[in-house]
Amino acid sequence: MATSDYLYLISNRKINQISLDYKRPLYREINWDNRLIGIKGPKGVGKSTLLLQHIKETFPDRSAVLYVSLDNLWFSTNNLSDLVEYHYTHGGTHVFLDEVHKYKHWQTAIKNIYDDYPDLHIIYTGSSALEIKTAESDLSRRLRSYDMDGLSFREYLSFENVLDYPAIKLEDILSNHITMASDITARLRILPFFEKYLVAGYYPFYKEEGDGYLSRVQEVISQTIDVDIPAVEDVEYETLQKLKKLMVIIANQVPFIPKMNDFYQEMKTSREQGLKLLNILEDAKMISTLKSPVKALKHISAPDKIYLDNTNMLYALSEDAQIGTVRETFFMNQLSKSGRVSLPEKGDFKVDGKYLFEVGGRKKSYEQIKDEKNSYLALDSIEIGNGNKIPLWLFGFLA
Repeated sequence: MATSDYLYLISNRKINQISLDYKRPLYREINWDNRLIGIKGPKGVGKSTLLLQHIKETFPDRSAVLYVSLDNLWFSTNNLSDLVEYHYTHGGTHVFLDEVHKYKHWQTAIKNIYDDYPDLHIIYTGSSALEIKTAESDLSRRLRSYDMDGLSFREYLSFENVLDYPAIKLEDILSNHITMASDITARLRILPFFEKYLVAGYYPFYKEEGDGYLSRVQEVISQTIDVDIPAVEDVEYETLQKLKKLMVIIANQVPFIPKMNDFYQEMKTSREQGLKLLNILEDAKMISTLKSPVKALKHISAPDKIYLDNTNMLYALSEDAQIGTVRETFFMNQLSKSGRVSLPEKGDFKVDGKYLFEVGGRKKSYEQIKDEKNSYLALDSIEIGNGNKIPLWLFGFLA
């Protein structure tokens, strides 16, 4: 069997095995007619599944399509350009390139393919940390780029096949949360599902992993640091070990409020290198940083608080995940996808520069922010709120 035949065999096998039962909302948002499409996202959120679903549903004639992961050993002794030439001259119209960041000088390679085959469609996926570096190639004006994250709580309920509900805008939650929460809770008991989601529901592979899910999340974290980050950043082995150590440190704080000088000393690094480590992890969707509005204007500045990206990471890395940190991590994760989140002088979070939030349990007092304009409580363990008291779970319906 020719090597290229082997790649087509693998491609068709993966396409045949993929399920079309559930498609992420991004599937319908992508304009698949664009000739160059890039999809970025952290490992494990379903980027490969998205490509394979589109191929299976759209192309009854598989001869025109090739799906290949660029971490395949075939590329250690062969060039992507040769494969594309073979595919194109044998009637190919589309190439789907998974894990593009694993291929050296990937931007130049894709630019050359785009220019040399004017009617060929190129769709690729890559790490969240990918950046289009104009110094290497000029893809930005050709590319239609999309970001993919893990499941929102709303998506999780749909994936569980218990509730299909449209995404809600933040302003609508703030003004009409009682009606919305009443409508949703009339259809199902929401709190048990929310509690399960916080532990194991962000990455779609939770269904196939069962009790091994949190171990798989640990593997995702390790692979992202050991493999994905070195593919897009020039980092040494010692730095990678520091990143892993930092993730565990963050997981065991409530939340992590860094004393930066102590932090640099703990990590045995300089201020410049320490801030670079944080930026690398944030770009890779491993952490989220919270800054005051002034600091938020500066890309290289010390954060005021640091959270893991999602609550499932927190449970995977900490033997004793504190509920206060879990709640704030969830809120930060869901709100940062739909707005700008910063650290206010009072309260926990300020969103879009005007909405102030305190996050806590059902008995959380409104006293601290009661005199602040546009202030709200996001409360855990309640089904339906009242006035400016809003159920925490409802913010999971923003995306």
